[in-house]
This record gives sequence, C-alpha cells and structure tokens, in this order.
Amino acid sequence: MEGPFCPLITKSRIYIDLTEPDKYAENFERLLRWIFDKPLYVRPELGDAPAFLSDGDHISLGTTVIFKRCVDAITNRKDYASGTFDEYCDLFIANLERFRISKQGEFDEQVVRSIEEFLSSRNEAIRLFVTIARYSPDQQYIQRIHRLFEQLIPYMSKPENVMQWNDADFDNFRFIVHELFLYVLAILLSHDRLDQANHLLQQQYYVPGNAQFGLDVMVTFTVFCNHIRSLEHRNQRLSLQRTSMQADLLKERCAGSGIDFRYLMQADFIAFMRSEVIAVTDNLQWWPETLIYLGHFKNPFEIFARSVSKAYFDRAKILLGIQNPNDLEPLFEKYRQGKRRLPRIGWHMLEPQPLLGYAALGTRA
Repeated sequence: MEGPFCPLITKSRIYIDLTEPDKYAENFERLLRWIFDKPLYVRPELGDAPAFLSDGDHISLGTTVIFKRCVDAITNRKDYASGTFDEYCDLFIANLERFRISKQGEFDEQVVRSIEEFLSSRNEAIRLFVTIARYSPDQQYIQRIHRLFEQLIPYMSKPENVMQWNDADFDNFRFIVHELFLYVLAILLSHDRLDQANHLLQQQYYVPGNAQFGLDVMVTFTVFCNHIRSLEHRNQRLSLQRTSMQADLLKERCAGSGIDFRYLMQADFIAFMRSEVIAVTDNLQWWPETLIYLGHFKNPFEIFARSVSKAYFDRAKILLGIQNPNDLEPLFEKYRQGKRRLPRIGWHMLEPQPLLGYAALGTRA
C-alpha cells in the first residue's frame, strides 16, 4: 500500500500513517517495532507433518476442484448449484473406492493410516455441509445428502466381487461414514436446522444388498453405527488401555474440523435417544462413542436447554420422535426395571434425563 507522504525508498515495503491522531500511538509503536525488528505477532513454527504426507503417495478423493465450485455456487445461489452438488456427491462415491485397504502387515495400522489419509477429504465435506446449513435452508440439499449416505452404505460391507473376507476388512469405511454422519448432524443442529437433521434421522435408507440375505432392504440411520474391531485389536496389541480408540480418534480429529466437539457429542446423544425411542428390539442400536468425554457434565445439551421453552420444544421434539415429554416415560421405566440396558460410558452408566433436561422440557412459555 502506498501512502500520500510515503518516501520513495519505502515504496512497496511498508506504510505506517502517523497523520491520524486517534491511531498515532498505535502506529508509532508499529514503526518502532519495524525499525528494531520486534514484531508484535510472531509466526509460530510449523509442527510435525502428518505421517501420510511423507510416507509414499497420498490418496485423495480428487474432489477439490468441484468442491470449490460447489461452495461458490451454493454461497452465491447460482442456478447450477444443485447440479454441482450432485456432481460432487457422485465423484465422492466413485472415488471413495481409492481408500479400500489391501491386507499387508498389521491391518489395524492400515485402518488408522487410511482414516488419517481421508482427513482432508473429510474437511472438504464438512465445509460443504456448513455452507449448505448456512445458505440453503430448504430441503433439496438434505435429500441429496440422504442419498449420499445411502450410497455410502455398501462400502461398509463386502463388495459383490469379493469371495473371502473378514468382518473387520471394511473398518476404515465404517469409521469414515460414521464420522461423516455425526458431523452432518452436528452441523445441522448447531445451525438450528432441526427439520433437516430430523430428515436424516426419520427417513430410512435403501440397501438392496440386504435382499440376498433375507433382510429388510429399508434400514434406519443406525446402520451407520458399527463396532470397529480393528481399533479394539489395536488397543490390545499396543497395550494402550484406552476405553475407546474410536472415541479417541473422533476427539483428536475434531481439533481441525472447525466444529466444537460438544456439538459432535450433542449429535451423538440425539442419535442415541432417537434410536432408543424407535427401537424394536432390546439390542442397543446406537452406541454414543463420543460421550466418553462427558466427564462429570450433567447439564442438558444446548438443544434441550433451549427446549425449556414450550415453543422451542415444539420444534425440537421431532428429533426424538415424540409429541410431549411424557412420551419418554415408558422408555425410562424400562431402564429403571432393567428391561432395557443403558450404555456404560467410562466408569458410569449413561444417564439420559440430565442431558435432556427432562424435568424442565417445555415448562416455560
């Protein structure tokens, strides 16, 4: 920047304006710091690069160009935004195959490496979900997101052309899909897009491959929650003594996501409660991994804290699939009688009522 009284010797180098009385002291300090090379802000040193950046070729979804075009189109409400998002989703589904693991060496190492390599692609998806939540409150995008997750389901199990397999062979995909589902829920909830979040919880998902096993081809969102055996094996193999390696990874990877971890926990808890309300068997369908990090937190999550207002509860109740708070009483009675089990979170059993703020739901005008 070139100022009105800038000497030629400093042209294109620095410009500090001392003519404005209101900013004289601040700019005079800037001048002194520049002269004596004592900047106020010092660029921090780079940390260690992730291993996957230096160890061999880096796998990529190859979606960056279409991702940038999609974000711009949605943000600026271009006519082609919806079609561009379709292109992104199609490329995402097709190129996820690049992350399929071939068994070589310790399998759990390959699973963790694959999950790490997916991080940049995950962050792109998160940014795109945030853009949709901010700029497109209508249903057209959420329907395509629903279809995206429907198309991700086959990655979590055996491909048709594979004859021999182990159940853990697809654990990297199971982690990736579960994490993405938590993030899209967390993002929609944190942006108060309750109807859109409910769409992902309420609508079933078509799994044509189930027909060959005599199973229902329409399944609930609980299909995205799977036990990841390879991470459990890793915990034992390396004697890490962690309560949940999956929870640890979710927490660690949240640091660079731009999403506060408490929103991830809130999404996890809501998915758990919704699965309990709609459960048709006594088996636990959604294990809320992230709630291991609740600690002694006993206050209601934000959505339920706001639901003390009857007007807000009337909006939020769709997330649980209920009409009024009393609809939860039969479920709580089963917990009290031991007819339905609650997950153990660390050293303690999960207590839903405090996290729901159950006693105060819908009690204020």
